[in-house]
Amino acid sequence: MAAPMGAANLGGSADPRLNSVAVDDIGTRRDSLIHHLGPPNANGHNTIYLDSSITFEDYRWWAARAREFEKSIPANAGFTSLMQVIGLGASNKKAELHPDVPHSDSDRDVSNEKDDVSKSAGDVDLSTGGHDNPPPYAKPPTGTSSAGNYAVTEAEWAQAQRAGRTASWGAIFYLLTTDILGPYSAPWAIAQLGYGPGVAIFLVFGVLSYYSAMQLWKMFCGLDSPRYPIRNYGDLAFRLFGNWARVTANVLQSFQFFLNVALCIVANGQALAQMARGVNQTGWICFLVAEVVFTIIGLILGQIRTLQRLSWLANLAVWLNVTVMISTLAAVFIYAPNYAANLTLGIPKGPIVTSGGLPPGKSLQVNVSGVFNGVFAFGGATMFMELLAEMRRPFDFWKAILIAEVFITSVYMVFGLIVYSQQGQFTYNPTFQGISNAGYTLQTLGNALYFIVSVIAALLYGNIGMKVFYTSVLQDVFSFPPLDNKKGKWTWVVMVPIYWGLAFILAAAVPQISNLTAFEGALTIQQFSYTFPPLLMVAYNCQADSALPGESYDPRTGQTIRHDNGPMRLWRGFKKRWLMNTWDSLYFLAAAATAVLGLWASISGMVAFYKVTAVTSFGCRNPAG
Repeated sequence: MAAPMGAANLGGSADPRLNSVAVDDIGTRRDSLIHHLGPPNANGHNTIYLDSSITFEDYRWWAARAREFEKSIPANAGFTSLMQVIGLGASNKKAELHPDVPHSDSDRDVSNEKDDVSKSAGDVDLSTGGHDNPPPYAKPPTGTSSAGNYAVTEAEWAQAQRAGRTASWGAIFYLLTTDILGPYSAPWAIAQLGYGPGVAIFLVFGVLSYYSAMQLWKMFCGLDSPRYPIRNYGDLAFRLFGNWARVTANVLQSFQFFLNVALCIVANGQALAQMARGVNQTGWICFLVAEVVFTIIGLILGQIRTLQRLSWLANLAVWLNVTVMISTLAAVFIYAPNYAANLTLGIPKGPIVTSGGLPPGKSLQVNVSGVFNGVFAFGGATMFMELLAEMRRPFDFWKAILIAEVFITSVYMVFGLIVYSQQGQFTYNPTFQGISNAGYTLQTLGNALYFIVSVIAALLYGNIGMKVFYTSVLQDVFSFPPLDNKKGKWTWVVMVPIYWGLAFILAAAVPQISNLTAFEGALTIQQFSYTFPPLLMVAYNCQADSALPGESYDPRTGQTIRHDNGPMRLWRGFKKRWLMNTWDSLYFLAAAATAVLGLWASISGMVAFYKVTAVTSFGCRNPAG
């Protein structure tokens, strides 16, 4: 998983085709106003995102209606939008000035939506409830005022929702690549497994991550609509399992971002300490102080609550990553490995050795840690819901993810295999810090560029991680005020130093990039990418396939008619596609068991690390030598 992310693929509203500024409204009153809803009540349980009375059939009917309309939206943007993102295509100046307002063919599409979708709904004009004189919604979204019921038509609601959905599949390919691509741990992962198992792991995880992505895509298309939009992973979990699943997903997602910030602190503490040594290797800075420096930078920048002016930095970060990769590949052919850094891991200096199978002398714990560094590399599923929520035509997501997975897996394996071939058992994580001191110039180039990338990454991860936690837990559960409220702003000011302070404590206590990466992979990324999707898919299938003859949903009244409920209904749905549901159930259990194994390996590795090295918690010695 790459370090940098833009606001657009972290929940903001933007037009990636135009390289326009992302609108970051998470946790603000404007976030609610975009959806024609007032800000949440003090109890936090009056929005459509928390309304447990909305039935599965309700979600499905409106989602089918939305997908039918989207067939009329032109799908010829493709990689044209990608060219516009990187500045090689003409941009729409009108849209840049007003990114939230649909233009050109979008205007025509939305204005005709009412007529188009009514045909797909049995020629019933649902914006009027089937009457000549349009009344308000038969079942208005919870939280809308009575005046708003009469003032907002169904077509206007749909237009407001679609105004922020502008990304084509080409733009999403770019964002997926920005999100997932981060090859610096891939060589180390292969070094713990050998050529054969290393390649196999990346191929298997690449294929399975695509399979899981297709499951998330299918469920999004089946449950999302302008009337009931899905904003994030927690929304999907809520619609299939209830509020406990939503809170669990959002807290786990927030913790994943928190761990990313801690990893950035460790990696850049090492980078600053390496750079401080100078060409003659006579300089020195305490590793703990270097971590403090990075933390202070993040703490200061973290006071920025909105990210719309920083989205372009994610584009820059991609090219910085490419530059670091190229310089690293050049360096491993010219310079010896960083033996001093490997000595901190208990690996003595000696001849470079590679292995076709599992390297001799490696314990199961080390092998599993290598596997979960591979898991970490495919950590983009956490944000797939946000990406899908940006698309004009979510059905086209399969094109973007297929090309992205092939491209990313290829880069991981090529980069990993080349570095491992040159450095063998001395392959270090992150790779560019494994260059010997003789290659100080290229080592410093990698450290300096990675430092810039990590500042961007930590700022984005920290900002969005705090916002997801704030909105889904503090605001929804404990009734905290919106972030653009005066009290909310001061709450944010207090939260930032607490958040960064805790991340620093974790980073200083466990200055172990590989083990921390494996821990994050097992605890969070494994769940979002491999454990949760098949479980959610089984729940989706059981509800979708359990309908009995005579059951119905009436969109004009919002009423769902069911003849039964409970476990027997779900079992009936399970049996409808029993082979696929059984496979997904086994997939879920295997992924959950693998996650437990990964947690054991990473925690055991943390403990074992201090037995073979002079590096200590809250110490001055640089783990990277």
